[in-house]
Amino acid sequence: MNTTAAINVAAADEVQEGRILALYVQDTPLALTRVTGQVRAFGDICTHDGGPLAEGEIIAGCVVCPRHGARFDLTTGKPTFPAVYKVPIYAAEEKDGRIWVIITPSH
Repeated sequence: MNTTAAINVAAADEVQEGRILALYVQDTPLALTRVTGQVRAFGDICTHDGGPLAEGEIIAGCVVCPRHGARFDLTTGKPTFPAVYKVPIYAAEEKDGRIWVIITPSH
């Protein structure tokens, strides 16, 4: 990750396995979680109905929308029905006890 473009968005201990942290970074709705220990950063808006994905659950490496059950892969952003469009996935890195994210989608 190019840390010169990365933004310090959270303390590393705020991002926990199976839980979702919602925040806004540069007017971008962003959500953070951990999947098998790795930090994942993704857009916090469901592409199906515009609802907040941070209110959903993390199941098998996907975020599940609480409104209609669409799942989005947290590595690729790929959706399942009823959503047809990906959510943005952002490059994220843990360094020196902080989480750094690049707000340009990587997928």
